[in-house]
Amino acid sequence: MSRVSSFGLAVATGLLALAPAGLAAQGTDTNPDNTPYGTTSAEFLLFGAGARGTALGDAFAAVANDISSLYYNPGAVALIERPGAMVSTYDYVAETNYSWGGIAFPFSGGSRSFGLQIGTFGFDNQPVYTVDQPDGTGAVYSVSQTFAGATFAQNFSDRFAAGLTAKFVFDQLGEVNGSAFAVDFGTSFHAMLSNHPIKLAFVVANLGTDLKYSGDALEVDSPRDPADPTVDNPPELPQPAELKTKGFALPTVFKVALAYDLLTSDQSRLTVMGDFNQANNNRAGFAGGQGCARSARYRKKQQGPACQHVGSPVVGMRVQPARAETDVQSESGSAGHGCRLTR
Repeated sequence: MSRVSSFGLAVATGLLALAPAGLAAQGTDTNPDNTPYGTTSAEFLLFGAGARGTALGDAFAAVANDISSLYYNPGAVALIERPGAMVSTYDYVAETNYSWGGIAFPFSGGSRSFGLQIGTFGFDNQPVYTVDQPDGTGAVYSVSQTFAGATFAQNFSDRFAAGLTAKFVFDQLGEVNGSAFAVDFGTSFHAMLSNHPIKLAFVVANLGTDLKYSGDALEVDSPRDPADPTVDNPPELPQPAELKTKGFALPTVFKVALAYDLLTSDQSRLTVMGDFNQANNNRAGFAGGQGCARSARYRKKQQGPACQHVGSPVVGMRVQPARAETDVQSESGSAGHGCRLTR
């Protein structure tokens, strides 16, 4: 029998109240804004993975239980019940493209899991413009950004799991390139509150080294003063030199996430989610969403295998200073339905 507890309503109201409260506090701050906007590199690390997490405005860390948990919460990888793989891709702004793929394998009786993931972003054949040639030089350049990571996660009890991801980041910008190393750490905790499931998660993502660039484009000829004419064989002018670049930090993010099943029954479930996040290149933000799941079992020709039909429409919203985004999307990106055969 479905029911909604008064405490559940209070939790849902609290999740929604966090967003305007946080923005109001920022609006009344009399201190100057020292937020380091635009000071990090490899921003594609924040683009997400999978349809469900994207639709929820990235408020997915607490409820992640599929292959995309490799991206959203390494600790939740331990909750994956069977081996699986996932691939997602979409066209981004200005004719750019982002793709992500992952694969995970539970082992040790399901108490541990191992996974691999890769993400790519870039574009090709863009014209080169310079100050001296504002209409174009006739040359073109391409950008290719990639990260690859490996994840290990373990269930320490029937309520708590933790995981760690080590990943390498590669950035090819025209004729210069750079690389960095980063780690993600995440935890997942499950409990009951007023006879309804509640899930909490803590995640730190993209904590690592600075990304520093080098390459042919940084090799220049440096002018120098004429040598002393009394010295034999003075050095030629100009002299070859290499420009040194500043290292750019990766977009490190800290998240605290909560999910609560507001309504539960044998056939359906309504979950509300909240996600507080603080990045090193932006102000603190809040993401929230709700997901509905329903299932029905039926049997083909009375003797055949049972088919479980699952639908999971989700709605999410992300609130950031001067920005609010709302997205509605299904688990598969279109119909949001799947069929799993079981005996």
